[in-house]
Amino acid sequence: MHIAWLGKKSPACGNVIYSREITNALLDRGHRVSFMHFAPESDSDNEEMEEHAQETQDVALPFLYKSTIYTVPSLRANKILVDSLRSLKPDLIHASLAISPLDFRLPEICAELDLPLVATFHQPFDLKRRNLASSTQQLTYQIYAPSLADYNQVIIFSNIQKELLNKLGVPNTRIAVIPNGVDSDRYSPGASNIKKELKADVLFLYQGRLAAEKNVEALLKAWRKCRMPEGCKLAIVGTGPLLAGLKTFYGNDPSIVWMGYIADEQRRIEILRGTDVFILPSLVEGLSLSLLEAMSCGVTCIATDVGADGEVIENGAGIILDSHKVTSQLCTLLPLFVDHPEMAKIIGMKARQRVLDRYTLMKNIDRLEVLYEQTMSQQWVRVSAF
Repeated sequence: MHIAWLGKKSPACGNVIYSREITNALLDRGHRVSFMHFAPESDSDNEEMEEHAQETQDVALPFLYKSTIYTVPSLRANKILVDSLRSLKPDLIHASLAISPLDFRLPEICAELDLPLVATFHQPFDLKRRNLASSTQQLTYQIYAPSLADYNQVIIFSNIQKELLNKLGVPNTRIAVIPNGVDSDRYSPGASNIKKELKADVLFLYQGRLAAEKNVEALLKAWRKCRMPEGCKLAIVGTGPLLAGLKTFYGNDPSIVWMGYIADEQRRIEILRGTDVFILPSLVEGLSLSLLEAMSCGVTCIATDVGADGEVIENGAGIILDSHKVTSQLCTLLPLFVDHPEMAKIIGMKARQRVLDRYTLMKNIDRLEVLYEQTMSQQWVRVSAF
């Protein structure tokens, strides 16, 4: 099967990781992948897919602006996309939507070319709309829903997200719930020297962007209020627009280790394997890959009940926070894991099993292949009818 994948290779974000993991897994199964992404036309950089760099055909779509949140294509991007699809003749297009004006043109383009179109809609959400961030994401869903209804299939990560799109008019027949998956062989419990390196007896971890919607300051406030015992460390892995401001207020605390963005996957795995408690205090989420990676490594996870994250760790596979009460609840929870380290081991084992039961990358790809076959069959029936 030849899949034309429309996604992102930079800047680093969940969409980039998703595109890399899925396309590499498809290549491993013998499929052909043409990767179309926003980049300077002269850019042949394959660093985000280096494992399979020689096996994919890249198509660079020029852009005017690109960030982790949205992308503005140049006027030539549409023509380059159409010409490339005509030349490549893929069996199917899979768009990992990057919040771009091109997203709204894709159904029309694919209809003209008689190509089946699948999309993954990553956008974070909070069904309860408890804050400004969740209200903004709700508006994004409202804007996208009419266009998503024209895609052959839209992949989302949870039934909660499906309920939201149904309310906004996207029919059930167009929605496929396929959760994120993690490579449970790579992300697995194992030895780590990170505690020795950081001189930590108990290690807590936040890994992700340092942006307003991630609510990291609520975690830092709790850490400061708790006055954790000597030997307890909080590692912050990631960067983002709030980094400088957060370091101004919390950078002098020797128990907080600012590790920055870590591109090396093996290094991230080593950190996860040595972590006792992973904390995700977000105000909005989709389904966090960082959360699944931590769980797959057998780490106890504490996360807010936004997006699908609460669904992932419910029934004892983690601890769910109310996004309104992150600081106060963490002030209670953090000392518990210092006084009762056996709790982390028990919950971590349940977290690992939850991933093996529901969220492995291989199960994700199995379901994706079935969806591709069904979508192509339906497209063939529609075309034959005319």
